[in-house]
Amino acid sequence: MNLPWLILSLYVASKGYYLLAFPFSVIYFLTTLRQVHNGIHNALGLSKKATRFSLLINSIFMAVSASAIKFNHLRHHKYNLSEEDYEGITARMKWFEAILYGPIFMFNIHLNTIKKGNKIYKNQLFTETFFIILFVFLACYFEINFLIYHILIMFFFEGLMAFFAVWAVHHDTEENPEFPRTQRGSDWKSFISANMFFHLEHHLFPSIPTHNLKKISKRLDENFPNLYKKNVF
Repeated sequence: MNLPWLILSLYVASKGYYLLAFPFSVIYFLTTLRQVHNGIHNALGLSKKATRFSLLINSIFMAVSASAIKFNHLRHHKYNLSEEDYEGITARMKWFEAILYGPIFMFNIHLNTIKKGNKIYKNQLFTETFFIILFVFLACYFEINFLIYHILIMFFFEGLMAFFAVWAVHHDTEENPEFPRTQRGSDWKSFISANMFFHLEHHLFPSIPTHNLKKISKRLDENFPNLYKKNVF
């Protein structure tokens, strides 16, 4: 659930305590990213219209088009680390290159959707982008500082997506792209990553909600103990 974290981060920021608001912003971004990811795979347990609405709202408050992410992410599953997989491009970079490339990566995610997406994706992208620009304009025009803080933080986090959401789970797996990285070990790893680093499990079963991936990892270990796995961390 991402809404409580959004409210907490905005409330604390509205009081001028931006450093105290930052941890809540981090949790909001992670929970919203997970919600968007599940929405992309129709794993929210909602109707198509409700899922679409959630992607629109999350686009506005994350300051990025969820439809652009969806288009490229579904292609990533189809063309995993091939030339047609733009999302996977940073997997072949060094870690610091993936970080530096991050802002360009997010821009090109949108551009690639405009170039290769169908009319539905393009219309959704333009709609989401319109409301994002409106949101940013109103926050700046009326000088609503806590919203400006939120927008800047979201831009910062989006710039790290190429590293955390792609490089971290796919680097050094080009020889066997069907086996991306995953995680094992202490529960704190699952907690701080919101279960999103069970990426091998996600590629095997993309329609399973993120919160169930840890259960899938245990079943894989029980039934396929010799399955080759690389850890994220």
